[in-house]
Amino acid sequence: MASHEELHARLEKDRTHLLERLQTLKADSVNAGETREGSPFGKREEEATEAFELEKRMALERQLTDSIAEVERALAKFDTGGYGKCEHCGREIESHRLEARPQAKLCMTCKAQQRI
Repeated sequence: MASHEELHARLEKDRTHLLERLQTLKADSVNAGETREGSPFGKREEEATEAFELEKRMALERQLTDSIAEVERALAKFDTGGYGKCEHCGREIESHRLEARPQAKLCMTCKAQQRI
Protein backbone atom coordinates (compact mmCIF):
# COMPACT_ATOMS: atom_id res chain seq x y z
CA MET A 1 0.00 0.00 0.00
CA ALA A 2 1.42 3.37 -1.04
CA SER A 3 1.75 6.13 1.54
CA HIS A 4 0.40 9.62 0.96
CA GLU A 5 3.98 10.80 0.42
CA GLU A 6 4.49 8.21 -2.32
CA LEU A 7 1.18 9.16 -3.95
CA HIS A 8 2.15 12.83 -3.79
CA ALA A 9 5.46 12.03 -5.51
CA ARG A 10 3.62 10.05 -8.20
CA LEU A 11 1.25 12.96 -8.81
CA GLU A 12 4.19 15.37 -9.13
CA LYS A 13 5.88 13.01 -11.59
CA ASP A 14 2.62 12.58 -13.54
CA ARG A 15 2.15 16.35 -13.74
CA THR A 16 5.69 16.84 -15.09
CA HIS A 17 5.16 14.08 -17.66
CA LEU A 18 1.78 15.47 -18.78
CA LEU A 19 3.16 19.01 -19.10
CA GLU A 20 6.06 17.72 -21.20
CA ARG A 21 3.67 15.81 -23.48
CA LEU A 22 1.50 18.91 -23.88
CA GLN A 23 4.52 21.07 -24.75
CA THR A 24 5.69 18.49 -27.30
CA LEU A 25 2.24 18.30 -28.84
CA LYS A 26 2.04 22.09 -29.14
CA ALA A 27 5.55 22.28 -30.63
CA ASP A 28 4.67 19.55 -33.15
CA SER A 29 1.53 21.48 -34.02
CA VAL A 30 3.52 24.63 -34.74
CA ASN A 31 6.04 22.67 -36.81
CA ALA A 32 3.24 20.98 -38.78
CA GLY A 33 1.73 24.39 -39.50
CA GLU A 34 5.05 25.68 -40.80
CA THR A 35 5.44 22.65 -43.04
CA ARG A 36 1.99 23.08 -44.57
CA GLU A 37 2.33 26.80 -45.12
CA GLY A 38 2.61 27.61 -48.80
CA SER A 39 1.96 24.10 -50.04
CA PRO A 40 -0.79 23.74 -52.60
CA PHE A 41 -3.77 21.57 -51.65
CA GLY A 42 -5.39 20.41 -54.80
CA LYS A 43 -6.99 17.25 -53.53
CA ARG A 44 -9.91 17.03 -51.16
CA GLU A 45 -8.44 13.89 -49.62
CA GLU A 46 -5.38 15.81 -48.46
CA GLU A 47 -7.56 18.51 -46.94
CA ALA A 48 -9.73 15.93 -45.20
CA THR A 49 -6.67 14.16 -43.81
CA GLU A 50 -5.25 17.44 -42.57
CA ALA A 51 -8.56 18.36 -40.91
CA PHE A 52 -8.73 14.93 -39.27
CA GLU A 53 -5.18 15.24 -37.94
CA LEU A 54 -5.97 18.71 -36.56
CA GLU A 55 -9.08 17.39 -34.79
CA LYS A 56 -7.09 14.49 -33.33
CA ARG A 57 -4.38 16.84 -32.10
CA MET A 58 -6.93 19.20 -30.56
CA ALA A 59 -8.71 16.31 -28.80
CA LEU A 60 -5.42 15.02 -27.40
CA GLU A 61 -4.49 18.52 -26.24
CA ARG A 62 -7.86 18.85 -24.49
CA GLN A 63 -7.41 15.43 -22.85
CA LEU A 64 -3.92 16.34 -21.62
CA THR A 65 -5.16 19.68 -20.29
CA ASP A 66 -7.99 17.93 -18.41
CA SER A 67 -5.57 15.36 -16.97
CA ILE A 68 -3.21 18.11 -15.79
CA ALA A 69 -6.13 19.86 -14.07
CA GLU A 70 -7.12 16.60 -12.29
CA VAL A 71 -3.57 16.04 -11.06
CA GLU A 72 -3.20 19.66 -9.92
CA ARG A 73 -6.55 19.47 -8.09
CA ALA A 74 -5.32 16.33 -6.26
CA LEU A 75 -2.01 18.03 -5.39
CA ALA A 76 -3.90 21.05 -4.03
CA LYS A 77 -5.84 18.72 -1.71
CA PHE A 78 -2.58 17.73 -0.05
CA ASP A 79 -2.14 21.37 1.00
CA THR A 80 -5.68 21.66 2.35
CA GLY A 81 -5.72 18.26 4.05
CA GLY A 82 -8.50 16.92 1.86
CA TYR A 83 -6.49 14.41 -0.13
CA GLY A 84 -7.95 10.92 -0.09
CA LYS A 85 -11.48 12.01 0.84
CA CYS A 86 -14.42 11.48 -1.49
CA GLU A 87 -15.73 14.77 -2.88
CA HIS A 88 -19.28 13.44 -2.83
CA CYS A 89 -19.74 11.61 0.50
CA GLY A 90 -16.64 12.72 2.44
CA ARG A 91 -15.50 9.18 3.29
CA GLU A 92 -11.96 7.97 2.74
CA ILE A 93 -11.25 6.82 -0.81
CA GLU A 94 -10.11 3.21 -0.84
CA SER A 95 -6.32 2.86 -0.79
CA HIS A 96 -6.31 0.46 -3.76
CA ARG A 97 -8.25 3.06 -5.76
CA LEU A 98 -5.75 5.79 -4.89
CA GLU A 99 -2.87 3.49 -5.82
CA ALA A 100 -4.47 2.84 -9.20
CA ARG A 101 -5.53 6.45 -9.76
CA PRO A 102 -3.91 8.90 -7.32
CA GLN A 103 -6.00 11.79 -8.68
CA ALA A 104 -9.30 9.98 -7.89
CA LYS A 105 -11.86 12.30 -6.35
CA LEU A 106 -14.63 9.79 -5.62
CA CYS A 107 -14.72 6.59 -3.60
CA MET A 108 -15.72 3.41 -5.43
CA THR A 109 -19.31 3.54 -4.16
CA CYS A 110 -19.89 7.11 -5.34
CA LYS A 111 -18.08 6.46 -8.65
CA ALA A 112 -20.30 3.42 -9.29
CA GLN A 113 -23.44 5.46 -8.56
CA GLN A 114 -22.26 8.22 -10.85
CA ARG A 115 -22.31 5.86 -13.84
CA ILE A 116 -25.92 4.82 -13.32
